[in-house]
Amino acid sequence: MQDKKEYEIINVAGTLAKGFLRNPLTAVLGIFLLIMGYLALNTMPREEDPQIAISGGAVMVVLPGASPKEIENIIVNPLERKLREVQGIEHVYGMAMDSVGIVNVMYYIGENREDSNLKLYDKVMQNMDQMPKGTMQPIIKPFDIDIDIPIVTVAFYPKEGSNIDDVKMFEIVRKVQQHINAVENVAKTTLKGARKAQYNIEVDMGKLSAYHLSLGQIMKAVQSVAVDVPDVKGRTNDNKLMIFGVKNAIESVDDVGNVIVAQYMGSPIYLKDVASITKGVDIQNFKTAKILLKDKNATELSKEKNQITMTIAKLAGTNAVFVSEEVKEVLASYEDEFAKEGIGYLITRNYGERANEAVNELMSHLLITIVIIALMLVFALGWRESIIVTFSVPAILAVTLFTAWMTGQTMNRITLFALLLSLGLLVDAAIIVIENIHRHLHAHGVEDKEMEELLVEATDEIGAPTNVATLAIILTMVPMAFVGGMMGSFMKPIPYNVPVALIASLFVAYIFTPYLSLKLLKKPEHKHKHNATDIKESK
Repeated sequence: MQDKKEYEIINVAGTLAKGFLRNPLTAVLGIFLLIMGYLALNTMPREEDPQIAISGGAVMVVLPGASPKEIENIIVNPLERKLREVQGIEHVYGMAMDSVGIVNVMYYIGENREDSNLKLYDKVMQNMDQMPKGTMQPIIKPFDIDIDIPIVTVAFYPKEGSNIDDVKMFEIVRKVQQHINAVENVAKTTLKGARKAQYNIEVDMGKLSAYHLSLGQIMKAVQSVAVDVPDVKGRTNDNKLMIFGVKNAIESVDDVGNVIVAQYMGSPIYLKDVASITKGVDIQNFKTAKILLKDKNATELSKEKNQITMTIAKLAGTNAVFVSEEVKEVLASYEDEFAKEGIGYLITRNYGERANEAVNELMSHLLITIVIIALMLVFALGWRESIIVTFSVPAILAVTLFTAWMTGQTMNRITLFALLLSLGLLVDAAIIVIENIHRHLHAHGVEDKEMEELLVEATDEIGAPTNVATLAIILTMVPMAFVGGMMGSFMKPIPYNVPVALIASLFVAYIFTPYLSLKLLKKPEHKHKHNATDIKESK
């Protein structure tokens, strides 16, 4: 009697199936993947949009008294020419106003932010000697989209019947801002529409011209008494340290008016000689915001109220959900003080909550998808086959999420879109494998084969076409990784995550589908069986 020839494995699919079919670590591997995916899902930073490396900055140059035309010709245009010499700058925008010139620069997408800021600062400082006489020290303000776009905004306003003034409300809100700044992973907070107390100096340009003074001299004179000065002076003969206490220079309107700005024909010129000084709020603040409130039972809006808007931005790569929750806890801790002072607040933007809702909605849709797939396979192949394929979906997503977590990605709308895009492709390989196993189990001569050999052969047969089909789909996603600019950076999670999900689907199908089939499926019992005696008699 001739021995039955053993099936020869020709594909990696059969190799994986045979290697893990009886391996006791296969079940451990499956449990490990599910646990890692669950941890990645709960610890992966969640945010509204993906992180995009956009860098640039603004250079502000002040030349007191210069007209916009003068600013354009002697500051903005020369500065634009010099900044275009910096490698990596894509766009340069200049603006000229009374006494101020601003040049904004935008670097190419993907440029390193720290290197870009250093090159910008270095180029401006190298050309300080070419600035016209009277130009004040340039202010260089780099910007970063990661921390300049807020994830939470809060509007503070005086409640109906409250007598709190703008200055008092600003002081309370600033105290809250100080507390929020201490929250972990908060990168930046700003206040918009705040009205803080200050001395307002309104210069009479006619008197300024009569005394032959410039606005720069006025500014320097005020600045000289508006900052603290060292109060330690030398040592005495017996080597004792001498400390001088100086009373605050500015305590009233008269103190401001008595600031000496220049000397004219041997006589001092005081600030009050060329300007009027009043005590109030910062009248030059043009970013006033209004809020309209309506009672629950009212049909018309109440009168407008001034509001202070606080914006909170997070550090790049951190979880917007955790940051927004901690900010809400800080606001809740001030509820009693707000009620006492008559201050109300309203959270007008919460990207952390929206990102969390998007992730949770994806999970609910995934569960619905798994149920639909399971029901379809119950009618097509059977309930045991349905269970095997259903396991592949969470296993593949677990591998994809864990890989994204390990590579520093965040859970955002584009990452979720990549998972949804690949969702319909994830079960293809598992369905192909289980369908071929099902066919082999119901083929003629199945009773002469061992279950292990049948599963390996069924998996190995479809390995080559399944690999080619999956590779073709992956290749359609690869070109997206080479798209440049803003769109390329925004859509980057798709060419990164979809191929990972498809490759994971192959390994899950080749490893776990045969393994689970061995545990759950059995060879069918045929009604017509022929033993050796029957075959001999028939001959």
